[in-house]
Amino acid sequence: MGEFTFTETQNMFQRQVRDFARKELLPGARDRAKQDTMDMKLVKRMGDMGLLGLNLPEEYGGTPGDWVMVGITVEEIARADFSMSLVPHQVIGCGMGIVQGSDEAKEKWLPPLISGEKMVALCITEPGCGSDAAAIQTTATRTGDGYLLRGEKTSITLGMQSEVAVVFAKTDTKAGARGVTAFLVPIDTPGLSRTGMADTGCKPMNRSSFFFDDVLVPENYRLGDDGKGFYTVMGQFDFIRNCLGLEALGAAEASLDEAIEYAKTRQAFGRPIGKFEGVSFKIAEAATMIDAARLICFRALWLMDQGRPHTKETAMCKWLAPKVAWKVIHDCLLIHGQVAYSLELPIEQRLMDIMGWEIGDGTEEVMKVIIGRELLGREFLPYDR
Repeated sequence: MGEFTFTETQNMFQRQVRDFARKELLPGARDRAKQDTMDMKLVKRMGDMGLLGLNLPEEYGGTPGDWVMVGITVEEIARADFSMSLVPHQVIGCGMGIVQGSDEAKEKWLPPLISGEKMVALCITEPGCGSDAAAIQTTATRTGDGYLLRGEKTSITLGMQSEVAVVFAKTDTKAGARGVTAFLVPIDTPGLSRTGMADTGCKPMNRSSFFFDDVLVPENYRLGDDGKGFYTVMGQFDFIRNCLGLEALGAAEASLDEAIEYAKTRQAFGRPIGKFEGVSFKIAEAATMIDAARLICFRALWLMDQGRPHTKETAMCKWLAPKVAWKVIHDCLLIHGQVAYSLELPIEQRLMDIMGWEIGDGTEEVMKVIIGRELLGREFLPYDR
């Protein structure tokens, strides 16, 4: 079984992204975390650096790279500004779907998304289904002019700030997973409306619900073939789940760095609290758990780069990394004591943010079902499909 380490190019890239994140994203990150929109000037800066087009076609503004570099990008950005780390994985993930569309759709939408001038939403989840993407109820009915979309999507990341959406709907309601088709839908299309959601954490991702009331989508805005959307989703989930894991760990790494510095300077009973095993053991455990989860995440991305199977590893990192991050951030909050149980420090904000990463794009339980399927075989799934 092959292993990996960062190449010289990847190490250089990591230094560049880390320097950018610390100089341009870290300042003001706490204030931006309280807003319900992304700062588009900073999104544009990420676009200028090529961070939003990694692995997307160069003819539309994409940047040559690999999947490990995408992981480096979201991890380093999350260490400085957790909310902002959403943008690269959202644009690249949706961009992977848009690439399967018509030349007209690609030419119109990929350049402004990759440059950071516009935002894109991914519409899969519905009020009645989340991880079971094959059970969606939104329909796309063929007409002479294309497709009419009817239904509702919810928990849409960046929904209130996006100008276009990748939408999954049933073109054949009796075909299960084989009846799902993907579409690219401009937000200003007649019949499409949206409303925002009030969240506990990560407010800048401005989650929302979308309502489709006979929304007409031309055929050249279909992404891929009829009935192939479900398989497009699964490919995106493998990539996005890795990103979510590394974003969570980036926030945990920032919290651990702060806790280590605090443990060196905070005095109790005449000595730095870092001398007490109750503190130093928490730090040792946190560093170990972060390293283990991080290794799984980057190994999964490395497997992607090698063209090797990686679904099992992706599911492992998706359930483990956010869980580890929440535990680490919680322990770092306790190390800081009463001062962290306030708005004075960023740790409480990270704790609220990370909880959403335990839910989005597949819960811990769903990830374990996937891992079990990969290890035992499909005949051991707890459902028939």
